[in-house]
Amino acid sequence: MPWKNWSSESLGVALAISAAFGFSFKAIFVKLAYAVPQAVAVDAITLLALRMSFALPFFAVIAVRSSRAAPALSRRDWLTLAALGLLGYYGASVFDFIGLSYISAGLERLILFTYPTLTVMIGVLFMGKTLQQREIAALLLSYVGIGLVFFHDLEFSGEPRSVLIGSAFVFASSLSYAFYLAGSGAMIQRLGSVRFTALAMLVSVLAIELHLVVTQPLSALAQPLPIYAYAAAMALLSTVLPVFLQSAAIRRIGAAKSVMIGTLGPMLTIVFAWWLLDEPLSLTQLSGAALVLAGVWLVSRR
Repeated sequence: MPWKNWSSESLGVALAISAAFGFSFKAIFVKLAYAVPQAVAVDAITLLALRMSFALPFFAVIAVRSSRAAPALSRRDWLTLAALGLLGYYGASVFDFIGLSYISAGLERLILFTYPTLTVMIGVLFMGKTLQQREIAALLLSYVGIGLVFFHDLEFSGEPRSVLIGSAFVFASSLSYAFYLAGSGAMIQRLGSVRFTALAMLVSVLAIELHLVVTQPLSALAQPLPIYAYAAAMALLSTVLPVFLQSAAIRRIGAAKSVMIGTLGPMLTIVFAWWLLDEPLSLTQLSGAALVLAGVWLVSRR
């Protein structure tokens, strides 16, 4: 196989690009699922529960294997894991799926990509960190870029209220994920990234399934075959595989370079949304996306 002769750096770059492709398709799969013709469209919680159910076996196996020779978790560890799992994979996913029922996949992906700048702001506001000039420039670039794409969607959607509601939900998703990232550093050092990710995912699956049982009848899980297909594709191609591809990339090329390569994701989502979902594409939208990615690049470089 050709990649057997690649250097560690080349393989790391290829893995990071593959992860970006996987993550970029998540919004596409969600929008395709919402568009499946039926009397009542699938709701966000049901679709999210199906996605997590398909992903559950993979993360359960990984959690068991990574915990076999590891020290037992304390009560405080479990409480911290529960809080971070609720923020990172439960809260962020629920807000994101609800937001996608209102706004375009391209705008959703760009708003989500504010999480690096939000993580910086959380560090400044709650952890005593100092805001550097480079980070201020990153914040300005990112939010000016989002403003351009936001007004692009307002112009083309004809439903400003939906754009406002959806953008608010997706921003809440990005903020929830930023709090998860800001608080996960110590736990990753203690447990390792693979074990921590798998256990946090198991917490989120439990929370999402409980949310479904409380808010939806079990008959909500009876969906057309295409819904199950999109949920399974999201679980495998846009959740399990990219999470571990990105982890493998970070081991080879470092977190900063992996994040920078990951900025391909929003551009890929915009292009695929134009190609597969017939979402409008304009110079304004591309310019806004470029500003957001420039902001992420600034805040991610060493």
